[in-house]
Amino acid sequence: MRVLIISTITILMFIFLIRSLYFHIILLKKLSKTSHRKRSLSVRYGKLTEQFFPLIREYPYNSTNFRFLGTPIDGIQFNEDSIVFVEFKLANSKLTPKQKRIKTLVENNKVRFEVFYIK
Repeated sequence: MRVLIISTITILMFIFLIRSLYFHIILLKKLSKTSHRKRSLSVRYGKLTEQFFPLIREYPYNSTNFRFLGTPIDGIQFNEDSIVFVEFKLANSKLTPKQKRIKTLVENNKVRFEVFYIK
């Protein structure tokens, strides 16, 4: 009788463990999807809002001379005496490796103006 009770308890515990692992895996998958959606939404929100940054009061240039590119940098500001490559960042955002390379090229005067005539 005692062996039967112990066997039954062991089997029930095993079933409970398997069922718990199954639900744990399902929850991890849902969490991963939710996390991915949150990151994706954050990126979309950033791309949408950065289009309006030249219109805020704190923007130091004439926003009518700003041209939005989107990628790899947000845009170009055309001034009377300069051309400025502009990247808008929120909070703790950092430049991507590609943006860092562009920044370095600009700082090292590796920017040219070329005209291509098509016949």
